[in-house]
Amino acid sequence: MRLFEAIIDANHRAVAGDASAGLHPAEFADALPVVALTCIDPRLNAFFPNALALPAEEFIWLRNAGNIITSTLSSTMRSLALACAVKGGREIAIIGHTDCQVAKTTTMGLLEKLKALGVDRARLPENLNEFFGTFGSERQNVIKACDFVRSSPLIGPQIPVHGLMIDVETGKLDWVVNGYDTLPAKAQPQVAKSNFSSMAELGSFKEFAMGEMKFPEMKIGDAALSAKPAEANVGSIANSAPAAPPPLKKSPLPPLRVAPPLKPHRDMRRG
Repeated sequence: MRLFEAIIDANHRAVAGDASAGLHPAEFADALPVVALTCIDPRLNAFFPNALALPAEEFIWLRNAGNIITSTLSSTMRSLALACAVKGGREIAIIGHTDCQVAKTTTMGLLEKLKALGVDRARLPENLNEFFGTFGSERQNVIKACDFVRSSPLIGPQIPVHGLMIDVETGKLDWVVNGYDTLPAKAQPQVAKSNFSSMAELGSFKEFAMGEMKFPEMKIGDAALSAKPAEANVGSIANSAPAAPPPLKKSPLPPLRVAPPLKPHRDMRRG
């Protein structure tokens, strides 16, 4: 089982209420760290890197409105390329989410909102859809972004480019694009040696049940995580939620149980 296959498996088990569902990131050392592009929606603060069962130090998090990539040489592509070349990213994930407000915003609606902020239409690019990368389908947006990344001359062919969707109500992850399917044969990542039939080897999630998480009804920007950051818990899908600014409401996550960190599995340059 490869890294994101194991991540999806652990995530689905946790959402279904399996308290033993987990992941030992050290078993996937050759595939870490992960570079992820997500939306700026504050509701996602409660999920990453928890939903991927990864410690924070193995998670390079890039964000923009709508997790949009507009071309193979865009500024977002530059950041993805540097995350791999400088920070050592081994796999890329474009992660969209349900109930995305960018997808619900029409061009006319966007113009009205910009006008209310004092933005003159005459000073905006002629083709707003192309400039802002607006979209109507979250899944199609993820597919388009993966195509741009996979086609970019800035990303090496040996780096898997995955597309995922996360449900903002439950935290469940689903495949949109399996990046392993498009890798050259010689670049296929090695399967982890762990036997996943024995979930006892994967770590404990007794303090975490994603299937029980419920978000209050809200609009983007109204609420997000306010829990204190926990130490990296490499055996739990509920570790290392990023801290959020004071105004944000209490996190929907239950208290996390922190396990001692594993010894570093390799030297990594951190900028």
